[in-house]
Amino acid sequence: MRGETAMIVPAILIFSIPILAIFCNFVLKALKILKGEGKNGPKVEEEETELIQQIHQGLTRMEERVEALETILLDREIRQKEEL
Repeated sequence: MRGETAMIVPAILIFSIPILAIFCNFVLKALKILKGEGKNGPKVEEEETELIQQIHQGLTRMEERVEALETILLDREIRQKEEL
């Protein structure tokens, strides 16, 4: 019986220590989220905001170009119908 107990205690320690570390890490991250501290600092948020604005501007320009192409195609179609 004593030999079995001697093997169980190290096994429990081997599994409980990593589980405890993971749990503590989870609790710390949850507290950071609740406090509003993210892993992104103000500089990263500023860069992300600038990138999103650039994407928006690019998409707006693309939309204008698509509309211009649609107009050209519709005009071409109308001219072809008039010629017939």
